Parts: sequence; structure tokens; C-alpha cells
Amino acid sequence: MSALDWSVLGAYFLVMIGIGVWSKRRIRTVIDFFTAGGRIPWWLSGISHHMSGYSAVMFVAFAAVAYNYGLAMYVWWALTIGIGIGIGAFVWAARWNRLRSKHGVISPLEYLARRYNLPTQQVLAYSGALLKVVDIAAKWVAIAILLQGFAGIPIQWGILVTGAVTLVYITAGGLWADVLTDFGQFVIQGFAGIAMFVAIMAQLDGVATLWTMWDKLPPGHGDPFAGPYTTTFFLALLFIKTFEYNGGMWNLAQRYMASPSGSAAKRSALLSSALWLVWPLILFIPMFAAPLIVPGLANAEEAYVRLAQTLLPQGVIGLVLAGFFSHTMAMVASDANVISSVITRDIAPVIVRRVRELSARAELTFARVTTFTFVLISMTIAISTEGQGVVLKIVVDLVAATMGPISIPLMLGMLPWFKRSGPTAAIASWAAGLGVWAYVKWIIESKDTAMVVGVPLVTSLVLYVVIGFLKPENREDRDALVDSLSTEPGSTDPEQRRAGAVG
Repeated sequence: MSALDWSVLGAYFLVMIGIGVWSKRRIRTVIDFFTAGGRIPWWLSGISHHMSGYSAVMFVAFAAVAYNYGLAMYVWWALTIGIGIGIGAFVWAARWNRLRSKHGVISPLEYLARRYNLPTQQVLAYSGALLKVVDIAAKWVAIAILLQGFAGIPIQWGILVTGAVTLVYITAGGLWADVLTDFGQFVIQGFAGIAMFVAIMAQLDGVATLWTMWDKLPPGHGDPFAGPYTTTFFLALLFIKTFEYNGGMWNLAQRYMASPSGSAAKRSALLSSALWLVWPLILFIPMFAAPLIVPGLANAEEAYVRLAQTLLPQGVIGLVLAGFFSHTMAMVASDANVISSVITRDIAPVIVRRVRELSARAELTFARVTTFTFVLISMTIAISTEGQGVVLKIVVDLVAATMGPISIPLMLGMLPWFKRSGPTAAIASWAAGLGVWAYVKWIIESKDTAMVVGVPLVTSLVLYVVIGFLKPENREDRDALVDSLSTEPGSTDPEQRRAGAVG
């Protein structure tokens, strides 16, 4: 990297810190810290929702898949997410917002104690929080691998540098800082992604590259399904991503909760869905074409780094690397904020009585301390792994497989069609889903990726529905909570009530 590249990267870090300092002025209470007081415009919420699904993992592990299998990478990843969020726009987006506007909920799990009971809330909170720590540790490793590839900086130092900057702005600015850095990430990624796209076109056949490169690539690289990424795997991922990206991944639920209204949350989801269907194609065209530019790589995870070093001029490489940093830092900040909300609102008050008696100012301080601690723990785990083969294994395997059992009770619990399912159904489906995942993965040692990630979710779904049918646990207050999520605050119009059943 040149001095110009380092200058661009340094400027990016300064901007991130500046955003944190500016956002701190907008934070008065934990409601501001965790949901921005419901004041985030729908378009900004939609962009933030979209960008919070990215991380440097995309340019390491996913770039390797694109290098080895081609178009299948877009189909099983971006396409499933785009379709899933589009579905969620009509089912969950507005309901998440109404939990805040009607019931004052500021943590995605806060309503579970009322919808089910306290034990259900606690098991989902603990298992989800532990999962997120490991997930984020993998993302720290991914960005450190990229920094090592570009600049030769040891992985441990890469994690420390990015973690330190993230700690500053997310601890200070909460969700406002997170959303604004997502927007900055969107702008940076736009410039960097288009620069790489244009460079590939110029290096190969111009615009004609879009249809001529497929015949030059290895056989099967133009197929939508290739290798282990089969039609079954696609359907399993579509099922999982529909839950994960509509609230199962808690930080994305916050984007809907932070919108001004349920209708605004729905618009933000539709915007995010459209971006997922279109923008990843621009980003991945260079990765698809990489075997033509940098053939024969021993380690495919280096594909994007080698591509950038081969094609991009000084300064632009720094911009691309800043984009990598922004992806991971924004996602880590997003997860840190939501985990802090779960610990502050759902876990700590149950364990320590004194937390329930904190003043508004003390509660905000506690939230910031929790955020700081979460990021620090994830950094420590990442440093201890030294980047040895954990990236794709953790993010695709562990997270995708266990997300279903955690998200089924959380997501379906908001829908009127599942009011019969109570605490028994919720805990049984969660426990069985995790148990089946452990059995498939570690006992029978299945190598079928679709089976490993899909069977746990299907198990949880079936048990949640069947137990609710056989052992209904309806209660008047629970049913009222679910019914209240079908309409906007203050609405008594029957037509709007019927519309709310799908929005």
C-alpha cells in the first residue's frame, strides 16, 4: 500500500470517530441509544438494514466461493436474502415497529416475557448472545486477513486497530452512530465497488464482458447451482434467511423499530430487498471474473485482495480497504448495540435487582459499558483464533444452523396465526432444533450443507406449530399483545386492521 492509500484509510477512521462524537449529542436515554427514539427516516433505515448484512467475510470467504463456483454464490446468498426481506416487508417489518410505538419495547427480546414467559425470554437471550459473540469474532478475523493481505500487518494488530475505532464510536453514539456509519459505508462501497467493476470491464472485453466471460471461465461457473450449492441448499437458505434478515438477526429488527411508523418500516424493508437483489451483482461480477485475471490461486480467500492489487491504482486501493473496514465495523457496531440492549433490558435486570432500579442516566451508562465489554470479548476471541480456518465455517455453518431454532419462537410469536403456541412450544422447539443440529453435525457428521443448516430450522418450525396445536396455551393478555401488532397506534379502522394482518 502507498502513502496515499494509508491517508485514505486514516481519513476514514477519523470520520468514524467524528460520527461517534456527533451522535453522542443526540443520545439522552437508552431509548435513544438503542432505537434512536424512532426518528430514523425510512430511506436511511432501509440503507442501514441492507448494509448491516455485509461484512469483510463477503470479500474473504464468499469471494473464495465465487472464485471456485461462480454465479452460484450470488444465487444462494444475495438472492435468498433479497427475496426473504421482500417477504418480511409484508409480514414482520411493521410489527417490529409497533412493538416500540405501542408497547415501549426497545430490545428485540423484551416482548418475549409477555408473549411467553420469563424462562423462554432468558434461554433465547443467552443462546443468541453467545452465538453473536462467536459470529462477530469471525468477522474480526476476516477484516484482519484482508489487512494482512493488503499491507502485511499481523492479524492481531489488525483486530486491535479496527476494534479500537469501533469501540469509540459505537460506545459513544449508539444506534445513531451505527446507522450513520452504515450510510457512509454505502457511499464508500458504491465508489469502491464501481471502481472495481469498471476496472474488470476495462481489463477484459468492456461491457461485453458481462456475457462473454462465462464461456472463458471454468465449466459450471455460469450455472445458478454448482458444487454443494444445490437447489435444496438454495431452498434451505431461503427459508433461513427469511427468518434471519427479518429479525432473527436481532440488529436488523432494530432498524424497523427505529423507523417513525409501521408503514415507514415496511418501505425501508422493500428498499433493502431491492438493494439486495441488484447491488451484490455489481460487487460480485469482479469476483466471478477473478479466475481470468488471477488464475491458479492456492488460497481462494485471497482472490479479491489479489484482484484489487492487480487492477486498481494508488488511493483507490485505500478506498477499497476502507470499504472492507466499514463493512465489518458497521456490522459489529450493529450487533454490539443490539446485544447491549438484550443484556441491559432482558438479562441483567433478572440477575441483578439493582439494575432494575437504575436511574435513566445510570441505565445509559450501563448500556455503554455493556457495549464496550461485548466488543472487547469478541476481539479477544478473534485474536486467540489467529485466523486459522474459522471464517466460513462459523459464519455459514454455525450461525445459519442455529439461527433457526433461536428465531422461530421470536418471529412466529408476533403473528396471529400462531397464538396457540405458548411457552412449551417455544422452549421445546428451541431445544430440539439445537439438539438436532448437534446430532447432524457432530454425531452423524453429515457433509450435506443443506441438511446441516436446514434440518434444525424445519425441526423447530414443525414442533412449534404441532405443540401449539396439541397443547394450546392461549391467554387473554398474550392474544391481545399479538393482535395489537396488526394495526398502527390509534387505528380502529376495520380495513386497516385487515391490511395490518399482512403488514
